[in-house]
Amino acid sequence: MRKLLFALATAGLLAGCAVAYLSGIAQPPLPPAFNPAANPYRDGIYANGILESDQTSGENINVFPEVQGTVEQIPVAEGQEVKKGTVLLSIDDSIQRAAVEQLRSQAEAAFTLLEELKAQPRKETLDVAEAQVASAQAALKTAQDELDKQQAAYGLNTKAISRDALDSATNAVATARASLELARKQRDLTEAGAWIYDIRNQERQYNALYNAQSSATALLCKYTLRAPRDGIVLAINAAVGSLVSAQGLYDTYTQGMTPVLVLGSPQARLNVRCYVDEILVPRLPAPARMKAQMSVRGSNLKIPLRYVRMQPLVSPKIEPGAGGCQGTANRFPAGEAQKPGPVSRPTGGRLYR
Repeated sequence: MRKLLFALATAGLLAGCAVAYLSGIAQPPLPPAFNPAANPYRDGIYANGILESDQTSGENINVFPEVQGTVEQIPVAEGQEVKKGTVLLSIDDSIQRAAVEQLRSQAEAAFTLLEELKAQPRKETLDVAEAQVASAQAALKTAQDELDKQQAAYGLNTKAISRDALDSATNAVATARASLELARKQRDLTEAGAWIYDIRNQERQYNALYNAQSSATALLCKYTLRAPRDGIVLAINAAVGSLVSAQGLYDTYTQGMTPVLVLGSPQARLNVRCYVDEILVPRLPAPARMKAQMSVRGSNLKIPLRYVRMQPLVSPKIEPGAGGCQGTANRFPAGEAQKPGPVSRPTGGRLYR
């Protein structure tokens, strides 16, 4: 039993020595995934920046719809070059299209009525008025002949015709004469055509409906987003079925509104917009002596930059860390890893002098 315990103790001691020896061996460190950004200049200023298209003024073009609706079609893709007027996105316009058709029908009906008023008198209507005049003349002649006969009989024998019948014949002639005058005036009114005030009123109604149709048609065109200029699609934040509005698209991650699409200029160069804090602005050298280099986080890529211009960016100090600062724009040739398109995402860089 003692020999067994002694053997176990010896084995444990040897095992402990082996573990201590192996644990004391230093393991070589793993090589870094990428080299940290080093300062190639004697004195440098660090600044974060973003890539954007090369433009003479302003920034990337943020495309917002002017109407609210559901995205129905997106015929372009990120990184695609587009020409001015190319359809970028279509919004469901079924309701607005029906409203345009309704206003178009109303305008066409008003125009038809206006043409009808201008075309008066209608030949068939004028023929009816002439026939009514002829009928009234015939009725007057019949009444007048009847009156003449009764007056002649009454002159021969006063008892042959009663005074009451003679008065009735006289009244019939007066009524026939008035009917003839009414028929003639009605014919003249028909021959004169539509009243000028009726025509003007109908013209204004047609113009109002036409303008309403034009306005609705112009609004219908807003349901199709088109490229405002030649460029390249940098980002598409919407998807088919998304609800967009004039404020853009709601981003569930940032809980803010973002543009539906972002366009850039279709050039072989990109701009790097660096944001320099206001307290570092006095340390910037003259533009002629300014040098810069961009390093992309997570890679060993280093790209020399050329100073282009400076733009002031002033913001109220409402939140901690928010303050006035100066923006410097730099640009570089687009290489294989930096081509205009979806790669224009926020990146980090160092601005040196």
